[in-house]
Amino acid sequence: MTEILDIENVSVSYGKALVLNNISLKINAGETFGLIGLNGAGKTTLIKTILNLRPMQSGAIRIFGLTPGDKNARNRLAFLPERFDPAWFLTGMEFMKFSLQLYKRAFNKDEVIAAANKVALDPAALKRRVQTYSKGMRQKLGLMGTVLTGCDLMILDEPMSGLDPLARTLVKDMIMACKARGQTVFLSSHILADMDELCDRVAVMHDGVIKFTGTPAKLKQLTNSENLERSFLHFVEKKSAA
Repeated sequence: MTEILDIENVSVSYGKALVLNNISLKINAGETFGLIGLNGAGKTTLIKTILNLRPMQSGAIRIFGLTPGDKNARNRLAFLPERFDPAWFLTGMEFMKFSLQLYKRAFNKDEVIAAANKVALDPAALKRRVQTYSKGMRQKLGLMGTVLTGCDLMILDEPMSGLDPLARTLVKDMIMACKARGQTVFLSSHILADMDELCDRVAVMHDGVIKFTGTPAKLKQLTNSENLERSFLHFVEKKSAA
């Protein structure tokens, strides 16, 4: 399988504190890959390093075979941060137009409205400034802006944050539709039931180290559990005690 994202022996420090310790992951074209871990495990630091926002002490990252800072790699990658705060002075529709222009994508108002309906965002809200949006509405707008770029690789940091059960279901449908189109999705989430449903493979990160990489079914099998959340906690506790 073609590797879209290759992370090899990456270590990152904040001052003297080692946050990522010799991380290696390979994400294949067309798969949905989930990164799971407790708060402070290093997930967001890894994502920032992939995006060339944090320097590495050692190791290498390749995106489409290119370095993270290469514009040809960045043009094929879209990112949604956990705390998505669009420019307050833009309307929702203006933000969507701006996002698509950044990626040199054609702006189609009808496509934007259709995307809004798919995530249960009232299209009428697109005429309002985003400063009037709730957290959940901003998150939906960010997801729309990410997905409509059509990028080959999407990196989503806690994409379900602030969403109600209906919106979560619709967003999962959107992510699965991206996979069906051949796009690659790399995401982190604390909602492990969603990860179990969406991901072809997951990686368990704990204390800056990858403890497991494989299918959700394999992770559950290792702990004889039918629940990914309990399996994850048991696996982390077991490895921590070892």
